[in-house]
Amino acid sequence: MNIKELLLNGNGFSELLKQFSIEASDVKIQDEDVILSDQILRHKDILKESICIEGRNKEGIVNLFGTLHYNLLNKLAVFEMQGFEKIAAV
Repeated sequence: MNIKELLLNGNGFSELLKQFSIEASDVKIQDEDVILSDQILRHKDILKESICIEGRNKEGIVNLFGTLHYNLLNKLAVFEMQGFEKIAAV
């Protein structure tokens, strides 16, 4: 299961996407493969990582910056947003 699916299992992340008018299918977690394949993380139960989530809506691109809290044992993920930027569509 990838991080995006785990985040969408919770209500908080879905509500955050609604606030920015972003559909779940238009979300990409930058460097998700690198985060999940890190050898050091395989020996940890809980992960805390700064990430950028890119979403697209009718107005353009929205980058959400924050901290991912990920529990490997329970397959739970929470995104704590710290900021965002909007990039208008050309």
